[in-house]
Order: sequence, then structure tokens, then C-alpha cells
Amino acid sequence: MIGTHRTRPEPAGADGADQVPYVVLSCCMSLDGYLDDMSEERLLLSNRADFDRVDAVRAQCDAILVGARTVRRDDPRLLVRSPERRRQRAARGQPVSPKKVTVTSGGDLDPTSRFFALGEVDKLVYCASSAVPATQAHLGSVATVVDAGEPVDFGRVVTDLGTRGVRRLLIEGGGEVHTQVLTRGLADELQLAVAPCFVGDSRAPRFVRDGGFPWCPEHRATLAEVRRLGDVVLLRYALSDRFDDGGDAD
Repeated sequence: MIGTHRTRPEPAGADGADQVPYVVLSCCMSLDGYLDDMSEERLLLSNRADFDRVDAVRAQCDAILVGARTVRRDDPRLLVRSPERRRQRAARGQPVSPKKVTVTSGGDLDPTSRFFALGEVDKLVYCASSAVPATQAHLGSVATVVDAGEPVDFGRVVTDLGTRGVRRLLIEGGGEVHTQVLTRGLADELQLAVAPCFVGDSRAPRFVRDGGFPWCPEHRATLAEVRRLGDVVLLRYALSDRFDDGGDAD
């Protein structure tokens, strides 16, 4: 189980504010709010222009985080694809792709999945305290296993990533992770792409689950940008006073 307590991480030390990563939550959903359908194959909602935009956003970040369910279902690479962006990162002295991060309650992940097998980058697995010994034995050869509390505490995850040099964190799902991050008030920015189609199946995974969100009719999120990307529309929302208006990539 993953915790639902809502508190933004406190900076550690006098200059600790710089150690709390700037958190960007990014996803593409259908017109009726779904991330995927119930078929065996992953539903590709984005178009080429939006995939390229996401690649540019990845290239600006120090780490990319997805939930364990996303790792199991989608088997994502989580790599910067553009050769030019990879070269630019290398020229800045960075790895060609950001760190890969996942969060799990039980550690049930395949060590041969593309998340672990692809990319010469650090891989981190944050898991519940009770699952650390088994997860270390199962995944310790392919990733760094980190105790994230019992139940998993996303604030603790974000703070720990800051101590590991992560200044900009990109979170790409899935719905449970979105819910935990948003209800805790941990995101500084939401990049929500909307595809022009319906899924129409209530069993399918949604953008978020039920929860107590800080943004409600009495406290509305700030819409910072609307951008057309072919038949997809990007909505950027400022979710904190740290919102970086120049932080998105074209």
C-alpha cells in the first residue's frame, strides 16, 4: 500500500530548498480521461509531435519516474531518443539519458525488462520497508534499491532523489502515481496532453484515481499554456509558486 498523507517535502538545511527537485508530471489522456485501454497492446494516444515534445522534456530532466505497474505493463525504455539531444546532454557533462526511477510496494519487477536492461544510466527502485530485503536480492544486481518507508512515502522519495543530485524530476505515470503525487501537493507543474479520441471502458486506467486534491472548485490550478500539436492539445498548469514558465521544451 502507498501512503496518502499530503505534505510537501521540507528542505534539508539552510540551502536545502535547492535540493528539493522541481517536479513535472506529464501524461497523455483520452477525451474521457483514460491513459490506456484494456487490450494487451499499449494504446498510443500521443502523436509524433507530442512524442518528440516529451523527448525534449526528458532531455531537460535529471530523472524519470514511473510506477511499477507501468514498468510491468508498458515495458518502457525511458530514454532520450533524439541523437542531437543526447549529444547536447553529453556536452553538458550529463549522461545521455536521465536516471530511471520506479516505485513499488512489493518489488515484483522483471530484472530483464527494458527499464533495467537498456541505457547506461542509474536505475533506482524505491520500495516499502518490508520489501527491501527481498527486492535487494531480486533486483540489487541491476538497480539501487532504496527504502521508501512503510507504506511508501512519495515525499521521502522526492527528497531522497534531491540528495542524489536530481534537480528536475519528470513523472510519467501511471494513474496511482499521479494520484499520490498530486494529492500530496508534490508537483510543481502538470503537462497534460489530450488526444482526440474516447476509450469508453470504465475498467481502463484513468489519469487519476479518487483522492483529496489541493486543486478544487474553490482553489483552481493556474493554466499557463495551451499548445496545439497536430490533433493533440497540450495543457500546462502551474501547480506551485516554483512554476518555471520557461522550463518546457519546444
